[in-house]
Amino acid sequence: MGTEKTITLRINGCDETAEVPPHRTLLEALRGLGHVDVKCGCEKGDCGACAVLVDGEAVDSCLTLARSAEGREITTLQGLGTPEAPHPLQQSFAELGAAQCGYCTPGMIIASESLLRKNPAPSDDELRIALSGNLCRCTGYVKIFEAVQAAAAVMRQTGETI
Repeated sequence: MGTEKTITLRINGCDETAEVPPHRTLLEALRGLGHVDVKCGCEKGDCGACAVLVDGEAVDSCLTLARSAEGREITTLQGLGTPEAPHPLQQSFAELGAAQCGYCTPGMIIASESLLRKNPAPSDDELRIALSGNLCRCTGYVKIFEAVQAAAAVMRQTGETI
């Protein structure tokens, strides 16, 4: 009944293949391929820790079937920047102390990137709404919101996109 199929996923600009049964989520496939920067949280779409960009749009990878992502561009946190050249969101989260335990940080940054692609100058209310699907149990949200606004300002000045 569970027929495996070989699929090719384009992850952070590289093609990777995986054998997946019909019920395999994108979260399971990505972590199985070694992309452990995609965090496994609630596995029911409540916490946003597993968020990735699919064709530039943030999705909960725990609610997305791996097969549905074939042929689409998947970006994880590691696809946004490098330690040598971090993305402005990664830089501002680090500089402003917006990550404490860091478990929610990949999903927060991915959701923020998705927002800033559509709205490079979000209001505080727009930011709160955009990140309402991402839960942080450590820091509260003040530092996170400050980091996103700081990164947005940098991105507006530099015209930076991924």
